[in-house]
Amino acid sequence: MMQVRKAVFPAAGLGTRFLPATKAQPKEMLSLVDKPLIQYVIEEAVNSGVRNITIITGRGKNAIEDHFDVSYELEQVLQSRGKSELLDEMRRISNMVNVTYVRQKEALGLGHAVLMSRDSVGDEPFAVMLGDDIIDSEVPCLKRMIELFEKLQSSIIATCEVPMSDISSYGVIRGTPVEGFNGRLYRVQDVVEKPKAADAPSNLAIIGRYILTPQIFSLLENTKSGLGGEIQLTDGIRLLLEQQPVYAYMIEGRRHDAGDKLGFLKATVEFALKRSDLGGDFREYLKTLKL
Repeated sequence: MMQVRKAVFPAAGLGTRFLPATKAQPKEMLSLVDKPLIQYVIEEAVNSGVRNITIITGRGKNAIEDHFDVSYELEQVLQSRGKSELLDEMRRISNMVNVTYVRQKEALGLGHAVLMSRDSVGDEPFAVMLGDDIIDSEVPCLKRMIELFEKLQSSIIATCEVPMSDISSYGVIRGTPVEGFNGRLYRVQDVVEKPKAADAPSNLAIIGRYILTPQIFSLLENTKSGLGGEIQLTDGIRLLLEQQPVYAYMIEGRRHDAGDKLGFLKATVEFALKRSDLGGDFREYLKTLKL
C-alpha cells in the first residue's frame, strides 16, 4: 500500500494581492494573530502525521527559512530572561519538521511549482498544501484526506461549496457522489480552471489541499501553459483523470481564504476570538464598536 509521508508547500508567489505589505516579506509570513500563515498549514501537516516537508521558494523568501531554522541568539536571550515557555515554543517550531527548500526561479504557476518538487518527493504519493487556505476543523483536513487515500489508493483533491458569484476564481470539479461516505466524497469526472459562472460544471471549488500520486510529475512535465502563461495544476489533474481515478473530498470545518484581504481579516477575528488569552477581552471590545 502507498502511504503519504511527504508534503509540498508552494511559496514562491509574489503575493501581489497584499501589496505593499508583501513588498519586502513573503505573503506566507503574514501574521494571523501571532503566527505566520505558513505555520498553521505546516502544523496541520504535522498533526496529520507528515513530517517531511518541501517548501518551494523564490526570491525574497528567506524569512520562511529563518522562521523554521534555529535562532541561537534569540534562544539565548529568552533563556537569560527566564522566558521558558517562549523558549520551548521557539524550539518546537525549529524541530517540528524536516524541511527541504527548492528554489523556483520563475513563478510559472502552481503546476510548475509542484513539478519543481519532483526530486525531493521521489516515486511516492505526496500532499500539496497551500498557505492561502487555513482550514479550522476538529480533525485536521489533511488527516482526513490521508485516511481516505489509505482506502482508495488514488489522488484526492479537497473541495468546498462556493457561491456561483465567486466560482470564476477557482478550479471547479464535475463529479458524482460515492456511496458510503456521507456525501463527502465524489468521483471526479472533469476539472475546469476558473470557469465563468454560466460554464461552471458545479459550485464545488478546488481548494488548497491535494494528495497526488507520483504520475502527476510526468503529466505536468508535458502540460502546456494555460491561463496567464502558467502551468496549471488543474490541467495536470485533468490528464491524470485519463489514467487513474481521482476523488474529491468535501472538507469539514471552516475554510478561510487568507489569500484575500477580507478573508484574512475574517480569519484574524475568528482565530482571536477562539484564543483563551485574548478571546474574552477581544469579544468585549467588539461589542463596543458602533457597527
